[in-house]
Amino acid sequence: MARGWAKAAEEARALEDPAAAAVVKQTGKTLMSEVGGASGPLYGGSLVFASAEIEDGMTEESVVAFAETYLEKVKERGDAEVGDQTMVDALTPAVHVLKKSIETDGLSPIEALAKAVDAAERGVAFTVPIRAAKGRASYLGWRSVGHQDPGATSTLFILETLVETAQRYINADDSTVMSVDAASPTASDGVDTEEEWLGLLSSLIVQR
Repeated sequence: MARGWAKAAEEARALEDPAAAAVVKQTGKTLMSEVGGASGPLYGGSLVFASAEIEDGMTEESVVAFAETYLEKVKERGDAEVGDQTMVDALTPAVHVLKKSIETDGLSPIEALAKAVDAAERGVAFTVPIRAAKGRASYLGWRSVGHQDPGATSTLFILETLVETAQRYINADDSTVMSVDAASPTASDGVDTEEEWLGLLSSLIVQR
């Protein structure tokens, strides 16, 4: 995973088109080719497919559509559901909370994402006392009980990094946006140029 994300950052920086959809799609392709095991196809393939949802720009609607499509593809590719002790256990509550926070509660995407991180953290904790039914951990049978699922954990890391990166680059007036991590960098005056967008996305890729 570390090698794959590092390579993805390198490929993202080389893109002539640093639009979000292009960077996400290239990242997915790189993960598919560079990351072994199930993680490459799960993360990479799902990113490639979901990137189509933000081709016309990143709005509240397209962010929710991206998240839902990504979750759908992860579940489809991994043939996993909640309770199988996989990344789905962290991703599902995160996506549901993100959608509710934006569509029902009227929160901004960054506020919604902060709440999604909390949901994912609870999802990771949920994987500890259950038996793995999918993935390599399932080979351990009952010995998987008591262990935090790696896929769920890496999903949480990615979501945490999304929030941290957004805090660094996106101007936010509501102080509640910063509640996830008081030690994280404060928001800047905004993201105005393509180079700044590329810097944002590249930093997200390499930070974890």
